Amino acid sequence: MRGTLVGCGFFAENHLNAWTAMRETPLEGVELVAVCDRDLGKAEAAARRFGIPHFYGDAETMLAEQRPDFVDIATTLPSHRALVELAARQGVPAICQKPFAASLEDAEAMVRACADAGVQLMVHENFRWQHPLLEVKRALDEGWVGKPFFGRVQFRHGFDIIANQPYLAEDERYIIMDVGLHLLDVARFLFGEAGRLYCRTARVDPRVRGEDTATMLVDFASGVTGVVDLSTATKTEPEPFPECLIRIEGTEGTIELDQGYRLVLSRTGHREVRPVDAELLPWASRPWHVVQDSVLAIQRHWVDCLREGREPDTSGADNLRTLELTFGAYASAETGQAVVFG
Repeated sequence: MRGTLVGCGFFAENHLNAWTAMRETPLEGVELVAVCDRDLGKAEAAARRFGIPHFYGDAETMLAEQRPDFVDIATTLPSHRALVELAARQGVPAICQKPFAASLEDAEAMVRACADAGVQLMVHENFRWQHPLLEVKRALDEGWVGKPFFGRVQFRHGFDIIANQPYLAEDERYIIMDVGLHLLDVARFLFGEAGRLYCRTARVDPRVRGEDTATMLVDFASGVTGVVDLSTATKTEPEPFPECLIRIEGTEGTIELDQGYRLVLSRTGHREVRPVDAELLPWASRPWHVVQDSVLAIQRHWVDCLREGREPDTSGADNLRTLELTFGAYASAETGQAVVFG
């Protein structure tokens, strides 16, 4: 299977490492044949580093000349719609990094373009593919808690995100668009679809224009009351970044994903702790290794879906529901009112 990638920035390195690992696994047989970046020097450097035969400064030219089996769009938000619609016009299935779109209108247009062209579209929503979170989902599906009634999804830390991604400091919508949509997607993955959401935000770090803390109260149709809680302004030790912490309470027991990647399963008179850290891949480094492992997992899922002709778990259509919650959170924070979803 021949792939191409657009965008050779900070996070794209994880995509490139994962594709390289898949190329080197004979049974997977996936090869990136070209990379593209507006900065041709970045594209050339990535091609040389990862042994990719072609590099481009223009995505349209790359897709027309290479005619790949898919394109991985690892660019920032402003370019997503144009690139996804370009892929659709050329009949190329596309992966798109998150945040998928700046508006529901843009997201719906991309989903429609790919559907009309008959090509697959997946959003690179990798949090739910983190190994510790998959283990939480497994325990939940196995019925450990009985019927769940409360769930908390938390990502609070003080790691300097701006140092690696300085453009985020200029965004008027910061933490919910950057990380909150990941947590809302995880909450949907665990608890189902939401019916009502209330959100409060604040800005603590003077370097950023947008909100850097947010707390959401979410009512799920399943009967779960959820709290989705995130911050990049939290000063604590040991630093929890980039761990997503979980607590789920049910009629029979409790599931907790604690700091240090410990899955704690408890019921009255019983408690067990399981280590659920992700594998440290040869190209990965701590503390990013859990995220890096999830990138490989979601890219494998994408390839499996292409080969089997099935819709990805985080398809463009599915991500519309995550974006609806994301934009609903901003609407709630701005108005002070809860948002109800149909």
